[in-house]
Amino acid sequence: MDFILLSSLLILSVTAVMVTISKRIGLGSILGLLITGIILGPYTPGPIVTSEVEILRHFTEFGVVFLMFVIGLEIQPSKLWSMRKEVFGLGSLQVIVSGVILGFYMSFYIDKLSVAMLLGFTLALSSTAFVMQLLQEKGELSSEHGKNAFAILLLQDLAVVPLLAIVPLLAETTGTGNSSWLEQILTVILMFVLLITFGRYIIPKALDKVAKQRNKDAFLTITLLSVVLAAFLMENAGLSMALGAFLMGMFLSTSRYSFQIEASIEPFKGILMSLFFIAVGMSIDFKAIMTSPWLFAEHIVVIIVLKTVIVFGLMLLFGAQKDNALKLSFLLNQSGEFGFVLFGGAKALHIIDDQLFVVGIGVISISMLLTPILYTIGCNLSQKFSNTSAFMLGTSNEVNDLQKVVIAGYGNTGKVIAHMLKNNAIPFIVFDINPNEVTAGRRAGLPVYFGDITELKLLNSIHLEQASMIIVSIDHSANAIKVVKHIKEYYPQIKILARALDIKTMDKLLLAGSSWVIAETLESSLQSGAEALSLLGVMNDDITALLDSLRKNNYDLVREITT
Repeated sequence: MDFILLSSLLILSVTAVMVTISKRIGLGSILGLLITGIILGPYTPGPIVTSEVEILRHFTEFGVVFLMFVIGLEIQPSKLWSMRKEVFGLGSLQVIVSGVILGFYMSFYIDKLSVAMLLGFTLALSSTAFVMQLLQEKGELSSEHGKNAFAILLLQDLAVVPLLAIVPLLAETTGTGNSSWLEQILTVILMFVLLITFGRYIIPKALDKVAKQRNKDAFLTITLLSVVLAAFLMENAGLSMALGAFLMGMFLSTSRYSFQIEASIEPFKGILMSLFFIAVGMSIDFKAIMTSPWLFAEHIVVIIVLKTVIVFGLMLLFGAQKDNALKLSFLLNQSGEFGFVLFGGAKALHIIDDQLFVVGIGVISISMLLTPILYTIGCNLSQKFSNTSAFMLGTSNEVNDLQKVVIAGYGNTGKVIAHMLKNNAIPFIVFDINPNEVTAGRRAGLPVYFGDITELKLLNSIHLEQASMIIVSIDHSANAIKVVKHIKEYYPQIKILARALDIKTMDKLLLAGSSWVIAETLESSLQSGAEALSLLGVMNDDITALLDSLRKNNYDLVREITT
């Protein structure tokens, strides 16, 4: 136990320092996590957390799985189909062209051309973990180069399947008959059927049941189960665990629980992704690198330059602007985590020797280490090619985003406000914790989702910073006050409109940070009194003047009457 506590203390302390320094110099948190792994790894002097780096790295790959699940939640099947040109066109060409060219380069150092080609295609794959985390960190997932990066990475995940199948065929002592191929195909089909069944039917129904019970623990457990189950099914099919998680996320993206699912999974994803980057840093064996440093440096430079040029050329071929092409080429020029798996499999079957394995792992790890720096360089270079029209287009999109309104609570007040916004073509989104209300809203064709708006994790997952206003229409006063406090603290620029049942709650909401609050019982009393005066013959102007005086200074006159 003392060792575990000491290891945890070391990891957290070094991570805090290195991530702070890395972000301060503008290179993001990933570089800091990699350096943490180098400092605490078994290949550098100083404290060693573990020497079982491969086991740790294999476990932390679940961070990539959770990351792809979250990305799947944000991409509905219709959106993926609209990207088919980028996925199967741009993605396929990137893998084939990069793989062949890098394979020929590797043939200068490896006797067998078939093995050289396998390694070339392995090094052609980029890092899903690094790229998607960088884009998410910088808020560029929905940018043009972000979409293209995702398309290429998705195709690369699919390309892992034939590469894994080729590895045993290259071994000198292996035999695969037709029956094994047939069995493998049937296994893949069965796993996909199970994945679709769970993703489309079983998991949503289970979530619906626990949501009605307001059982947060069960909701979280089922969410975690869906991710692990998807990874397990695809692993048994011989496919990528990350691909399975992505498909499961995509199946659940059309669910009314998608935002709450993302909020529930986010902390686990963050922790495991951080550990994954630390484990990659621990994998860098500097002693092995220094046995032939110039050759190792040559491999790094050649691979990065070739991949940069290839991606840049393909992007231009597909009609991309030069600034986006530059960003993407500097973003995808590293090698990826699947290389660890493929190099490991090749070593286990004696296709490559120990020295080549160590060099390959080193090349992959160092190229990952350089990614934040290279991407920063690519972004700086791309600014030279950016033009005014692209800037104006970006500005227009930002204005549209800032018109978004979030409604917390889909009760009677929330329903009326939602329909008023819809009739005026103002984009909005509604959250409620009552599954029946959510179902009713979605049947009415409104963007109503299940979600506990009092959770800060949910506010982050819906990108509340893009909204211009939030309307708090929650019956439970304590929850309404909690929401207002969270938003005022973390998103102070957003206008907060709220309703209260009485004047005491109204005061608390104003004190918590609401821009404007209406007390329903007071307003109903004022409207009832105004109607009575009108029926008794009092002039409308006199009634309006009286109402204005009663509402003045947050109902000061009413307070005197009611206290």
